[in-house]
Amino acid sequence: MLSRNEVKYIQSLCHKKQRTEDGLFLAEGVKIADEILASDYTIKKIYATEAWYSQHKALTVPVKVITDAELERISQLQTPNEVLLVVEQKPETILNGQIHDWVLVLDGIQDPGNLGTIIRIADWFGIQQIVCSNDTVEWYNPKVIQSTMGSFLRVKHWYTPLPTWLQQVKVPVLGAVLNGKPVQQIQKYNHAILVIGSEGKGIRPELFPYLTEPVTIVKKGGAESLNAAVASGILISHLIGI
Repeated sequence: MLSRNEVKYIQSLCHKKQRTEDGLFLAEGVKIADEILASDYTIKKIYATEAWYSQHKALTVPVKVITDAELERISQLQTPNEVLLVVEQKPETILNGQIHDWVLVLDGIQDPGNLGTIIRIADWFGIQQIVCSNDTVEWYNPKVIQSTMGSFLRVKHWYTPLPTWLQQVKVPVLGAVLNGKPVQQIQKYNHAILVIGSEGKGIRPELFPYLTEPVTIVKKGGAESLNAAVASGILISHLIGI
């Protein structure tokens, strides 16, 4: 049985302040649980239904078997899915000016679903590093973790003041803007940076001096803009391909 204190603490990890103080995050669902168990992340505790535990009895990680009703009390999902993990966060991966691959830079992305989807896109195309502005939504936000579908395990991250970092890099810096060069006309690079701006405002003006190639997705219809994650997927598919 879950104690009141356990419920209260797990619920507190839904808030960034508690996650940051304790260096922990929550992950839910069978697929993500299996991927985390197969990764090098450290799991502090697992809360699971009997159905899930019956298939994972060989685990050395602490597991507390709970009822479906108890799982619902601590779950952030509309439909709780058998298992919830409390996991240690990993340190950020600081990236110096020496870049030998593609790096995705996110400037002020606010929507957790967008960040999670962008992480999945990066993982799909083999981008292993994302650099975020300090006001981009937190990497370990539960909604981000869920929407990555496990891709956060394979993509490194770093939050830093972008102007300070961009002025140090020695590779081409492409930025997604409304009036740039059509993406189909951009040459293929083996290593470069792609900057994606916030959902509402795009790339901040203070980053423009660091863009060596403004790039645009040419539109034919009347839509004012694209979702940040959608734009990321289209641009990366053209710039990198598979």
